[in-house]
Amino acid sequence: MPLRHQPHYVRQVKTKKNKGNRMDLGFLQFELDYYPVTIYQFMSVPLALMFYCLSITGRLPLTARYIFLMFGGLLMAIVSMGFYAVLVLIPSVLSMVFILSLEPRIIHKWTFLTQMGWQTLCHLWLHYKDYYLQEATDIKFIIALSSLMLLTQRVTSMSMDIHEGEIKIPARIMQQNGLGSEILYCSLPYFSYMLYFPALLGGPLCSFQMFRIHIENLKESGHKCIAKPLWSFFKKCVLFFLLNMLRISVRNCISVIEQSNQGSLQWGVPKDILLIWITALMFRLAYYSQWLLSESLNNLVGLGLDNGRTGKATLSDADIWTLETTSKISEIARTWNKTTAGWLRRMVFQHSKVQPLMSTFAFSAWWHGLHPAQIFGFILWAATVKADYHVHRYMGSVTAGSRVLRILYKVLTWMQTQLVIAYILVAVELRSFSCVLVLCKSVCTVCPLLYVLVLIGMPNKPSKN
Repeated sequence: MPLRHQPHYVRQVKTKKNKGNRMDLGFLQFELDYYPVTIYQFMSVPLALMFYCLSITGRLPLTARYIFLMFGGLLMAIVSMGFYAVLVLIPSVLSMVFILSLEPRIIHKWTFLTQMGWQTLCHLWLHYKDYYLQEATDIKFIIALSSLMLLTQRVTSMSMDIHEGEIKIPARIMQQNGLGSEILYCSLPYFSYMLYFPALLGGPLCSFQMFRIHIENLKESGHKCIAKPLWSFFKKCVLFFLLNMLRISVRNCISVIEQSNQGSLQWGVPKDILLIWITALMFRLAYYSQWLLSESLNNLVGLGLDNGRTGKATLSDADIWTLETTSKISEIARTWNKTTAGWLRRMVFQHSKVQPLMSTFAFSAWWHGLHPAQIFGFILWAATVKADYHVHRYMGSVTAGSRVLRILYKVLTWMQTQLVIAYILVAVELRSFSCVLVLCKSVCTVCPLLYVLVLIGMPNKPSKN
């Protein structure tokens, strides 16, 4: 499933291939230190607190809650994206027109094609700026493109719900020449869902049903968990800062190695396995911290928290323990950025009649922007996931009779999984074709290549089920 929850909103990565198979890593300082999205997310914390406090005390009626979330999103869009906010507002309005005017059986088709078409045009413009003009793209455009990708998730998820009958749209007001006030009142929950500020710049993906139920029942359930959103926000913010401190330490290690190699890393020598793994670790820590921050902002308005006795989070992308300890590439594919993985499974995997796994990863590459290294990385990931199923199915019976063999098998497959994912993550993050060429000459290529050979050479074994 997808590698990222947030695309390259802070990245203008310029890699170049030098003599001796060297890759310039001067981008690393900028790569993970410059987080304007983080700043804007923290700026929205007072809005989230105000919304929650006013809602649970009864000072915000239902309509006002929707309006508050929507205008909060519009405000954050203007502040964070400037003029490029129109890139998000245009498809939002168009999707709303489709929802109010089209029949349920065709809403998803038109919404999906329009949304992905608009997003693809924006990505092609980024390609044109990056690869043809070789100009630095305005960071506000990158933020808008990231927000647009998240909007695509919400809009297509909602249109699929309508198509499958899980959401019942009121009578087609626009087709019946309804009054403007009726149209606005009918469209308010949907438009608020598309633009609500806690999810504008970061996920996780919340379904429209969950969003609407929470907003409608916020006052009634608020007294049961009045302290839980604050506690969840505080706890995840602490983890956010701890992970960022660890990430900075990892980046400093890479910087020391970079300086020892006179400004570049020498790929193609035995230590490149360690360097690729450390670089991937730095990226993973950045993702984990951003996921936690985005989740905490949603929790702060009460979204994603069980209002019962447990206070358990029900809306989360970050399962760090599983991602770092699993010995299965397929499990990482299901767990990495969980809500987006679920969205891809629903949009593509469950509806693909031919090669659903490969189709899902291919669509993920399309959604992420179709950069050369992204295509390479996602295709490679799909192949290794398929091979991973073969390996564990065959080796499970071989190691079943010996505890020592099972432990050894777990350790070896965990190492293999970590190195394969590290290789794929570095390729996707650096995006350029030159990066692919350099990585292909790396010793670390052996790790995914082994799984590709397994996929080619191992016959399919019928399932016992």
